[in-house]
Amino acid sequence: MKEVVDISIWDLALGLLILVIPVLFFLVYRVRIVKDVLISVLRMVAQLALVAIYLEWIFALNSPWVNSLWVLVMIITGVFTTIQRVALHWKYFIVPLFIAGITSVVIIDAFFLGFVLRLEYFFDARYFIPITGIILGNALNHNIVGLSTYFKSLAEKSDLYIFLLSNTNDSRFALRPFVGEAVRHGLNPMIATMSVIGLITLPGMMTGQILGGSPPVVAIKYQIMIMTAIFTGCTINLFLSIILSNRFIFDGYGNLRMNMMKQVKRKKENHR
Repeated sequence: MKEVVDISIWDLALGLLILVIPVLFFLVYRVRIVKDVLISVLRMVAQLALVAIYLEWIFALNSPWVNSLWVLVMIITGVFTTIQRVALHWKYFIVPLFIAGITSVVIIDAFFLGFVLRLEYFFDARYFIPITGIILGNALNHNIVGLSTYFKSLAEKSDLYIFLLSNTNDSRFALRPFVGEAVRHGLNPMIATMSVIGLITLPGMMTGQILGGSPPVVAIKYQIMIMTAIFTGCTINLFLSIILSNRFIFDGYGNLRMNMMKQVKRKKENHR
């Protein structure tokens, strides 16, 4: 196969000019996210530039301690981002979300890197960091949607929760419809994506491997493995995040603590 076509800095800058189109749409229709988009793009470029520098060092060093530390940093960053986006009080949710994140990573990495790929060196940076990063990145997006739905539903339908709890005296049963709604909203986009892979979309990892010179069959097998790992990891992460968070959002009598959720607290204050 031919060598991969490199992208110069000037070509990359030229490619970023295409962002003018969505920005114009936002300005014309007064969608006030232009600042957020521009900041996100600048952060993305800066962060990926740093990644390009230190991943070279990390890959060359290939130390299990350094690789594990980097994964730990990714988990902590994901936890704080989730807490910020869902508008939760970090001091109550940092522990449950961290446990959920690290548990899902350990299970998925142990299974796919240890049993499926059977790597001689489990912490090989070439596999350990990218695969873990893909799982955590997807889990972040689906956790934000799922947890937002869960807490919003509990706040808006607290009467339903109290009714179910008082009639069954079973908190798990009373929470079942709220958990189900959160999981459906959180995972539906991924289920839809999986159903059209190969027909509408060619995923990033598969495309990257093909562009990097891997045979399409090999790239496809890796993509199947990765999508399975992502879906399972996201499901574990979301369920554990909800289950562990329940220890903090309910008091000893099963009543919902509204002050744990900033967005609900703000709404209550605005209605006064």
